[in-house]
Amino acid sequence: MPAAADDGPHKADFDAAILESTMRKALPDLSGPMSIERIAGGQSNPSYFVDFGETRLVLRKQPPGELLPSAHAIDREYRVMGALASTPVPVPKMLHFFDDPTIVGTPFYVMRRIEGRVFPDSRLHAVAWNDRSAMYGSIAARLATLHRVDPDTVGLGDYGKHKDYFARQIARWTRQWGLSAQREDANIDYLIDWLPRNIPADDLCTISHGDYRVGNVMFDPTEPRVVTILDWELSTLGHPLADLAHCCIAWHTGPDEFGGVRGLDLAAEGLPTQSEFADWYYTDAGHDARLMPFHLSFALFRWAVVFEGIAARAQAGNAANADAARVAPLARVFAERARALAD
Repeated sequence: MPAAADDGPHKADFDAAILESTMRKALPDLSGPMSIERIAGGQSNPSYFVDFGETRLVLRKQPPGELLPSAHAIDREYRVMGALASTPVPVPKMLHFFDDPTIVGTPFYVMRRIEGRVFPDSRLHAVAWNDRSAMYGSIAARLATLHRVDPDTVGLGDYGKHKDYFARQIARWTRQWGLSAQREDANIDYLIDWLPRNIPADDLCTISHGDYRVGNVMFDPTEPRVVTILDWELSTLGHPLADLAHCCIAWHTGPDEFGGVRGLDLAAEGLPTQSEFADWYYTDAGHDARLMPFHLSFALFRWAVVFEGIAARAQAGNAANADAARVAPLARVFAERARALAD
């Protein structure tokens, strides 16, 4: 019997009957009626819960419309998580990649659903006070686990370039600033000059998640430990401290800015300091590089450019995020803080 898409506000925007027929052919062990529900949230790649009886799956696809060549790379997500399945890195089990765009409107993949909790706010206010520090410890440990994986051993030696990660990234985001800037910003100009001249000498290369933070990990339903890492869209080969610095942005942004912890009484909130979090990571990371102002300044610079792009899209009237007008001013704030760290 054809499955009906969810009738709620997150209804699937494709023919569920075609999807069901295709999935049953590709995965013949599926049994029971199919149900589908759009996962609420701000995912850049739309995701859906798809159940066949007691079998619980997740479908992840590209968004509709014209896309930039390297954006929404779900094929890379599928590849990297599949490669990491044989390692201690916690990832969902990949089941099948469908490259035919006529089934749901874009290519997509299907993976096993993992039960757990996701928290978009770095303060972790929804969990018990005495669990918060342990949860950050698990976040740090899982990132270190990822960075210990040898890309060549798991078939990811060609997943990106092995050298000059920061130089290439700075050039990329500098170009992006030139394309999206809506105003003059002396702090950005300073960073565009300062960052390339202050890249640390080490040139480490590991598998890099690209967007590692509290909101992109899932915790056990009851215990304060990470059970899977989500949203690998920006993954590549890169410098491990880019991931660590990206995660540490939480300590440089306030609760009303980016869901961060800046300005809070961390001890009273049951949260670690940035230094404590970094030390937990260093314990298992397998390398000697240490977080420097450069890494944090780069992470904030990158986000400043991202927010400026959101401002440009909002001004043009085609921003995808309903909060674009609220988020866009953060470009100036992040640039100021990046400059302060550089100084």
